[in-house]
Amino acid sequence: MSDKLSEYDAVIVGAGFSGLYMLYRLREQGLTVRVFEAAGGIGGTWYWNRYPGARCDAESMEYSYEFSSEVQQEWEWTDRYAKQAEILEYIEYIADRFELRDGIQLNTRVSEMAFDEETNRWTLRIPDGAVSAKYCIMATGCLSSFNKPDIEGIDSFSGEAYYTGRWPHEGVDFEGKRVAVIGTGSSGIQSIPVIAEQAAHLHVFQRTANYSIPAHNWKWDPAAQRRFKAGYDAFRERNHQSLLGANMREHDRCAADATPEELEKEYQARWEAGGLPFLASFADLLFNPEANKTAGDFVKRKIREIVKDSEVAELLIPKNEFGCKRLCVDSGYYETFNRANVTLVDISATPIEEITASGLMIDGKNYDVDVIVFATGFDAMTGTLNRIDVRGRGGQALKEKWSAGPLTYLGISVAGFPNFFTISGPGSPSVLSVMTHTIEQHVNWISDCVAYLQEHDLETIEPTREAEGAWVEHVTEVAKPTVFYKANSWYMGANIPGKPSVFMPYFGVLSYVEKCNEVVERGYEGFLLD
Repeated sequence: MSDKLSEYDAVIVGAGFSGLYMLYRLREQGLTVRVFEAAGGIGGTWYWNRYPGARCDAESMEYSYEFSSEVQQEWEWTDRYAKQAEILEYIEYIADRFELRDGIQLNTRVSEMAFDEETNRWTLRIPDGAVSAKYCIMATGCLSSFNKPDIEGIDSFSGEAYYTGRWPHEGVDFEGKRVAVIGTGSSGIQSIPVIAEQAAHLHVFQRTANYSIPAHNWKWDPAAQRRFKAGYDAFRERNHQSLLGANMREHDRCAADATPEELEKEYQARWEAGGLPFLASFADLLFNPEANKTAGDFVKRKIREIVKDSEVAELLIPKNEFGCKRLCVDSGYYETFNRANVTLVDISATPIEEITASGLMIDGKNYDVDVIVFATGFDAMTGTLNRIDVRGRGGQALKEKWSAGPLTYLGISVAGFPNFFTISGPGSPSVLSVMTHTIEQHVNWISDCVAYLQEHDLETIEPTREAEGAWVEHVTEVAKPTVFYKANSWYMGANIPGKPSVFMPYFGVLSYVEKCNEVVERGYEGFLLD
């Protein structure tokens, strides 16, 4: 490390949607900014997740930036649900459109960060030395640290092994091969139909059956897209006023008050329309167990109608409440199990014993395969943050502070870590929202906060421990009445052995934004301003 550090007003870690917009905003405010990105290209999640069938589960016209009206009109989306490649192309376009590339340093992993209480600056260690910054913004993403499961012999397989969260950029050829897919979460549900079309035989190893709604994707007609864009501002505003901040077409009537005929009609219409808005079929689905059951029963009936083998269909029937785990959106997932070259293996009661040189051993039986695809998800929301040695006041490590679960205020800031911000951090809506919308809200809040500090000649900002503790309790209290709180899902960190069981996202975008605004209106209530 050289004696003299490169100094910046702000350093951003991560060059996905949040990192790019954060760079744009701070540059507009006249700050010197540097973005460090561990990957060889920009895009964050959409740089790494190139697995077969990878698409966004929010509609493309919504899963996009709204800070520039010009860009909203310029960019032409191809599909209702954009493919990974098109989303990455869009991110590349944004970087070029706003001349952001010169502020980004690729192939640069930040390994350590420490706050100096004498200078009120952060020092960050990177492969070729270190840099210094007054403000540190973590744009590391919620789903960026892929999960390598703890299975005996996982590195002993002699064939090809891939992770959906770190897919080879050159792609994978499954033609004529025996393939195993482990995991039936979102990435498994998206990739399985595509892999099945190529593989000689596909074994799907399922621990937990998940609910999935058909996407019913379609190509945008240019004229229809122009008509949609004419009302873009009104579309965005309607979404901002909804519970989840998204185009969910929320129903104001409760399922508990509907007749069986009305329930059937609404669910069928939502099924035919496709996508995540099925969750908003009725106002009480996420709160009332009896109402929730009506939605779950409808989807279970659809699975039984689609899957011809009744035994396979029953294995695919979820046992948990509808929507308590992230609802998946698919293109022919259940239909795939009607193919002669697809076998479903239930590992809920008899888990994988070990991975051998030739395949997988389960209940004394070896499944010989040529390729294993690990669709085993992510260490969500805290994974990447905990992989960096972040140390605040008194040398306290963030990982130690979060040893019993993440502690934040507003999901944006952490007590004892001055001028340290997390975009879409634990305690914010993040994964229970359309990410691009809540990312922009966070970036705007942080950039306005930095401007406030400069305008008032303030050196540091950090939350009080009291405000932080109260916020964590509030996040839990908001989640408790919902079905989300009842499941052992990655929302609770349940997919990672040893990870504390804490509900991490904030439920309710509209109320969250109101609380963030109130904090500012009250002079950054709950924060220490030095």
